[in-house]
Amino acid sequence: MKAALSRQGRYGEIAGNMRVKEVRISDIERFVICHNPEAATRDQHIREQLVSRLTILIEGTDKLGDFKRGELRGKIADKPGLNRYLRTTPAGKLRIDTAKIKAEENLDGKYLLRCSDPHLSAEDIALGSKQLLEVERGWRDMKQIVDLRPVYHRLEERMCAHVVLCWLALLLIRIIETTTDETWTTTRRELDRLHLDTFTGPTGLFRQVTTLTKPQTDLLAKLGIPAPKQIIALEPAPR
Repeated sequence: MKAALSRQGRYGEIAGNMRVKEVRISDIERFVICHNPEAATRDQHIREQLVSRLTILIEGTDKLGDFKRGELRGKIADKPGLNRYLRTTPAGKLRIDTAKIKAEENLDGKYLLRCSDPHLSAEDIALGSKQLLEVERGWRDMKQIVDLRPVYHRLEERMCAHVVLCWLALLLIRIIETTTDETWTTTRRELDRLHLDTFTGPTGLFRQVTTLTKPQTDLLAKLGIPAPKQIIALEPAPR
């Protein structure tokens, strides 16, 4: 793995958010390095936040006694995200591990695939792995979002109907995600902010929809759903 990741070479673009590079260590060892530029940016941002927080925590600790410094070291050890960027000098001083940061920078947005099939292309290996991740995500969504289980039905046809309805719900989620280029969580959060309010006054009763925000308007446009009228109905007051 270390030899594969350290090998130089040029990446090939296979998708908007994926680049691949094949590395052959021997006649039977095939590795494909996948690089996601968006994930690399996210990894860098998270690391910078952690290092900044750690820098603030250990600032001025050289003036502390050994006991107080050791106490702080123990607290940081309970936080894996911060602890991996911390090193202790032979004198017991707390320092930022720049070597660890540099090593992680070279791995931002990358993951390594290993394959024994000599006929598959690097692109097929990477896309096949990505499809497997989508299948696993689908099962997680079926369990957590669609609530496939528990099943309280007793008859077989009702169990089958329950599973089919859950599958249709997952299909609709994927259609919405691919159509809007947004996650289902984001789409649902935006559309859940739409409300229908009922008002009653001397002139009668009317129902009004909250004013659409720009994200809501964009989502409805991508889905081909016409924006709802602001006033749904108007009923005059009885005489």
